[in-house]
Amino acid sequence: MAQRDTAFWIQLKEEMIDAASSLGIDKIGVTSADPFAELKERLIRHRELGHESGFEEPDLDLRTEPSLLMPEARSIISIAVAYPSKLKNAPVSEPGRRRGILSRSAWGEDYHQALRRRLTKLTEWIADRVPEAKLMSMVDTGALSDRAVAERAGIGWSGKNCSVITPELGSWVYLGEMITNLPIPPDKALLDGCGDCTLCIDACPTGALVGPGQLNSQRCISFITQTKGIVEDEMMVKIGNRLYGCDTCQIVCPVNRKIDLRHHEELLPDPEVAKPLLRPLLTMGNREFREKFGAGSASWRGRKPIQRNALIALGNFRDVESVPDVDVVLREDPRPVLRATAAWALGRIGSMEAMECLQAAQSKEQDTEVLLAIERALSAPKSDRTRK
Repeated sequence: MAQRDTAFWIQLKEEMIDAASSLGIDKIGVTSADPFAELKERLIRHRELGHESGFEEPDLDLRTEPSLLMPEARSIISIAVAYPSKLKNAPVSEPGRRRGILSRSAWGEDYHQALRRRLTKLTEWIADRVPEAKLMSMVDTGALSDRAVAERAGIGWSGKNCSVITPELGSWVYLGEMITNLPIPPDKALLDGCGDCTLCIDACPTGALVGPGQLNSQRCISFITQTKGIVEDEMMVKIGNRLYGCDTCQIVCPVNRKIDLRHHEELLPDPEVAKPLLRPLLTMGNREFREKFGAGSASWRGRKPIQRNALIALGNFRDVESVPDVDVVLREDPRPVLRATAAWALGRIGSMEAMECLQAAQSKEQDTEVLLAIERALSAPKSDRTRK
């Protein structure tokens, strides 16, 4: 690399920050490429407790040692892009036309694409000024922890809800990073801004926030909605009408309450996608699913989790009008997970018609897990049922 003095790198950083807005980036911070030693200790403990989601990079060294990803690594650039927190013109959920909800991080264009496009622009911007630069970008699915990088780069502090909270944008931000071989001066990490506040911990529907900055992913609704298997009865009740993700711990955060940034057009939600009708989801084929949800991040696990969660939502709404639709799933869907969830939903609705559907299915069902779900639904306490 050509010899350049410290003043050059300071000026490059200043110009990069000034150019952020034109690149579609709301905040830029820089940290060194030193190992994330404290993070590694937390991750080891996290694994020992069985709190991992299973979606993470399994190699803890790759997650915490940037030099394993780029031997020449000297600094890491962290970026933040704000997304909206309010759904304008939200459609009404009503009996017979109940609706589910996607978390805000799944509104608009898939954030992986949105951030990769911005990181590509930043790569080109740096390469124009330092042609010999080596740059490696990643968003969410990369080995490094976006949040750990952002915290150390001064983007925001690590909140008790495990989100990076920025003073200007709250935690309604997407994060990405770029490992570089450039000696860009690092920023200082921000001081914790949560203080004694524990609203997020207190509000977590399942108690997944087991302590400040400590998340048991196995109990986190956001994680559970993305799994593909049968969900425990207790968790199905807690899921409510969430189809993908959960925003509770961010909604209650005092920093977030008045923040709703809508200046990135591609991240604005389509209300009919962000809050879709539930019953049509049950019979949606792969092609229709891709057409409706394929542009957003909620589609990455396919339609099965969304359809399962739609059944859960209808059960939690005790939506009597949806019984025929749920019954079709119980009788005809080839996927045992959906049939078992349909049985739970019918039991939760609890109407006479729903009970008759369960009894009819019981005599024909052959899958053991589905039969168990039907039996539990039929034996559910009457107090849990709709009185219709």
